[in-house]
Amino acid sequence: MAESWVNSAEGLGSDLHLELEKAGSGSRRAALMRALREAIRGGRLAPGTRLPPYRSLAADLGLARNTVADAYAELVAEGWLTARQGSGTRVAQRAAPTAPPQRARTPTRAARPTYDLVQGRPDPSAFPRSAWLASARRALTAAPNDAFGPGDPRGRAELRQALAEYLARVRGVRADAGRIVLCSGAAHALRLLARVVGGTWAVEAYGLPFHRALLVEEGVRTVPVGVDEDGARVGDLAGPGSGPGTVLLTPAHQFPTGGPLHPERRAAVVDWARATGGLVLEDDYDGEFRYDRQPVGAVQGLDPDHVVLIGSVSKSLSPTLRIGWMVLPERLLDGVVAAKGEREQWSSATEQLTLADFVESGAYDRHVRRMRQRHRRRRDQLVEVLAERAPHVCVTGIAAGLHAVLELPPGTERAVVRAAAWQGLAVEGLSDYRHPDSGGTGRGGGRDGLVVGYSTPAEREYAGALDALCRALPPA
Repeated sequence: MAESWVNSAEGLGSDLHLELEKAGSGSRRAALMRALREAIRGGRLAPGTRLPPYRSLAADLGLARNTVADAYAELVAEGWLTARQGSGTRVAQRAAPTAPPQRARTPTRAARPTYDLVQGRPDPSAFPRSAWLASARRALTAAPNDAFGPGDPRGRAELRQALAEYLARVRGVRADAGRIVLCSGAAHALRLLARVVGGTWAVEAYGLPFHRALLVEEGVRTVPVGVDEDGARVGDLAGPGSGPGTVLLTPAHQFPTGGPLHPERRAAVVDWARATGGLVLEDDYDGEFRYDRQPVGAVQGLDPDHVVLIGSVSKSLSPTLRIGWMVLPERLLDGVVAAKGEREQWSSATEQLTLADFVESGAYDRHVRRMRQRHRRRRDQLVEVLAERAPHVCVTGIAAGLHAVLELPPGTERAVVRAAAWQGLAVEGLSDYRHPDSGGTGRGGGRDGLVVGYSTPAEREYAGALDALCRALPPA
């Protein structure tokens, strides 16, 4: 029996997908040459790509070695390939793929803005690559074999334990690792909770439209609760049996208006949950980033049996890591794990282990402190520039988080957003975040403003972004 190419020692080169035309044995070399030319011409084999040794490719394709060697030699002579001692056979640098045929002109997406002050994205250049790599090396070296098999739907125990200790120390959370379920971020957490809890949820009159949309997709009806400088007006929540059974809040730093939930309201919403058997969902999206004082502890610490804390590393590290968590009351654990499924989804087990090491080694604390200083400088610079060039525009909310809201004169928001676009600046209006059913809810509804993400631009671009912002603002 012929030896399988999988087991052949000569099949150890790079894989190369080629489909040869069916033809007689005398044209196998020509068919191989046509396939290689087409792969190069179409861009599948980029200039500089190293081809497999001719022995390996011959074994893979079931060809004679001389057939492949002759095809390589002829393509070298034609200029498609190059061959050098010690470097192997490669696609020639001048053998660039031909441009695709031009289609009829159609509308295209607008050019990318020169400056970006859209909220929600930390500057990717600030990611702690060296420290993360060191944690990854340690985590992979120490990883047990089961880390590379089917996952636990709750997530890796190492990270859940590290988070339980970290959240207790930094955010005042009361929970052990057994009550933490990992997920891919806040949106994933909300989907899972919507499937388990269902019903009607009260949400803040200002919040992420994306979150409201995904709740609707999961069959949850949302009703708005007004917000003001003291956060959500939780006193408006209905009593037992007459209103929503769940409320979604951003207590540390109301998103996006910027006020913290007042201490009396923190106590009131917990009392409401106890009296009604309701549930408080605490989105702690940037709770570590308070600049004027120590961060306020999580509401979850007041009543772990009625509050779910949701967090992630999307703001502190990077949204691409896709790691978040839920700290759950005991009564929700089984339902959330069942909704998540039998196998761990979305977040990589190796990245979970890396984050566990990153937290336990103290690297996460050091990174958060550096980013806290950096964001504070960014916010201070925004306030200083506005005080000098647009003193009539007020920065509202507390000194916290990765964004600020600029209050605008009534009726000017849309015009300012358009003016910013003309200046090459991407920025969003406050009305984009208002619940469609909120109407005029006192100071918490109908406001004109800009949501400015000061963490997003690279350092070298920030001054230019602020200059473009000031040019777009209305005159006094």
